[in-house]
This record gives sequence, C-alpha cells and structure tokens, in this order.
Amino acid sequence: MTSNTSDNIVCIIPSRYESSRFPGKPLADLCGKPMILHVYERVRHSNIVSLVAVATDDRRIYDTVLAFGGRAVLTAAVHPSGTDRIHEAATLLHLADEDIVVNIQGDQPLFNPIQIEEVVRPLRDDPAIPMSTLIYRIVRDEEIGHPNAVKTVFDHDGFALYFSRATVPYVRDKDKTADYYKHHGIYAYRRHFLRTFASLPVGKLERLEALEQLRALEYGFKIKVIETLHDSVEVDTPAELERVRRLLLREDTKGKRDGQK
Repeated sequence: MTSNTSDNIVCIIPSRYESSRFPGKPLADLCGKPMILHVYERVRHSNIVSLVAVATDDRRIYDTVLAFGGRAVLTAAVHPSGTDRIHEAATLLHLADEDIVVNIQGDQPLFNPIQIEEVVRPLRDDPAIPMSTLIYRIVRDEEIGHPNAVKTVFDHDGFALYFSRATVPYVRDKDKTADYYKHHGIYAYRRHFLRTFASLPVGKLERLEALEQLRALEYGFKIKVIETLHDSVEVDTPAELERVRRLLLREDTKGKRDGQK
C-alpha cells in the first residue's frame, strides 16, 4: 500500500502536575526552560504535524503553555489512563474521525522528532490498523528486569502479543538467549479508535500491570509495533531530571562544535 500524505497529524501531549515520585515535573526547570516546553519544541520540529496541544488537568501547566505561545486544553482531573485523557482532548479540539492522533509523553524531553514519522507510518500505509507504538531493543542489561522498562513481545507481522513489566520472554534454558524490547510511550491512533478505546471498561490485565495499552489487546484490537533506533529517557524522579540535564548539555555542546566545522 502507498502512504497517504494527506492525513492530518495531530500531536497531543498529556501532562499532569501530580506525581507520586516527582510532583510538578512538567514545570521542572531543565536548562532554563520548563520540561514541557522542551517536549513541545521537539514536536514542532516535525514537518508532518499540523497541530500540537498539551492536555492537562492543571491550571499552572495550562498557563505555562499559553505563556510560551503554545496551545493547551484543560481536561478532567481523573482519567483511567493517558489515552482516555487524549480522547477528551481530541473531543475538545474537534478533531475529525479520519485524523491521526499522536500521543507524546510530557516526560520525554529527549525524544527524537523523527519518531513521530515512525509511529504514524503504519496507520498511513494501512487503513485497517487502529493503533501503533514504538519499541526499542534493550541494550542495558539492568533494564531487562526493571519494572519501569516495559517489555514487549510481538508476532511475525509486527503486532504486539503482550506488554509486561515482568521479563518477557522468559528464557528457561541457560544455553538460549533472547532479544528484549522495551516499549516507548509514543502512540498513534485513529481518532475514531480513541472513541472506541475510551468506551471500553478498564481491563483486568491493564489494572494488574498498570499498562493502558493492554486494554486494546484484551478487547481484541491490534497494536502495530515499530522498532525505533532512537532511545529516550522518561523523567520520573529528580535524579532522572539531572541525567537528562547532563545529556541535553552534552547534546548542545556537540551541536555547537558541529556548527563550527
């Protein structure tokens, strides 16, 4: 199938102030700018995005986004998942059923804008696919068993079989090895599928693993997974914010050196 370049691509960034481990992280200073601005600016670097908006339940985040010239919508305080918040935002933005909606997490200030093109490509190529997401082959051994690195297994056609905080696949025999893939929290959905997703009751597996994408699988919907070569860092703690700060400074220094060549 050929790609439909006329698709309307809308990026929505869900952003909540409350966090058990790092309250207020979207507004945390990161090299002189709030973290949410770093994410917003990276989305704007993608030349296929027609609209970007932040979806938040907090007036402080809402006002900050408007202050730097961005677009934001105020959503309900309580949602079962980020995807449910995305659905409400899509409704408030009056998006058309044929639009493709990309969910970029507000705590990933180092994501590569090319990942937007990667995640929407399956939906542009095949109108039967309702939802897609990115995966990355794990290269750091400590992530294989870490519950915050969500592992993914998929079939021969690249559709997800399961997502888990546990180590999957489990290698029983010591003489065998496996490649492990972690889930990147970047999704693409068809607008009409968001409506379907939000109408479904929270699934048992979704509740147990605290992974919203399992709702789609539990109710029989396919999720296309695409391997990306670009890793990212989710900021869940102040320590991770400091790690990202160092990486951004290193990135900025490299950019300046390259510009002087």
